[in-house]
Amino acid sequence: MVKLNDDLQIPEIGFGAMIYSDNAAQRAVSLALKNGYRLIDTAETYGTEKGVGDAINNSGIPRDEIFLTTKIWPNARTNYKSTVSQFKKSLRRLQQDYVDLYLIHEPYGDINEEWRAMEDLQRDGLVKSIGVSNFNEENLTQLMTTAKVIPAVNQIESHPWYNENALVEYCLQRGIVPEAWSALAEGRNNIFNNPVLAAIANRHHKSVAQVILRWDVQRGLIPLAKSENESRINENQDIFDFELSNEEIEQINQMDTGVSLYPGY
Repeated sequence: MVKLNDDLQIPEIGFGAMIYSDNAAQRAVSLALKNGYRLIDTAETYGTEKGVGDAINNSGIPRDEIFLTTKIWPNARTNYKSTVSQFKKSLRRLQQDYVDLYLIHEPYGDINEEWRAMEDLQRDGLVKSIGVSNFNEENLTQLMTTAKVIPAVNQIESHPWYNENALVEYCLQRGIVPEAWSALAEGRNNIFNNPVLAAIANRHHKSVAQVILRWDVQRGLIPLAKSENESRINENQDIFDFELSNEEIEQINQMDTGVSLYPGY
């Protein structure tokens, strides 16, 4: 478990529910929970909140053993009132009394007023921790001009092609835990057959995916992996019985292109 700056704890790896449909998300999250995942990540814009809620409610796992994240999708008009309204809609879709972590999905709208609303939701016990997603240093600086609560988490695109190490370090220095979305780069650029990663994986008798996720953990990130395949769901969390050397971490760092795989996201 990783300790957040609000003294709550979050699992070291999570399962992402940005999957093709609500029904597919329900099936995949059910498999993830059955196989040991306890951090589940969804969002308003994914369209999978109901499926995630169904999976949690049908899992037989006590709610307080599951760490549930969702996110508000803001636009140019999003403010205090609309943030509260959107959160309550998410809560109804999730069929829960609270969420463990609520994030601003993108730095759009009036982020300071969105954050003020989230602070109040946290104060009222509807949210345990609050954070942000896709915020850069400038966005975080703007947020902190009025924030009373430091974000617990910043969820960012991070993978070998775009590691965002400077932003990761910036967050860690301020007590903000970075999470990695698209941790496996969705398999783009033939990443699972990359010779650098394959050589490291062979050395440790692990898969390329496991090496990437381990690289995240050792850099201080919480990786979010997703799959609808039960064997891969299990494989992706089997990353705590080996350790990459500093040289191997630097080899992966050197793969960085400095270019997002999702420009304009």
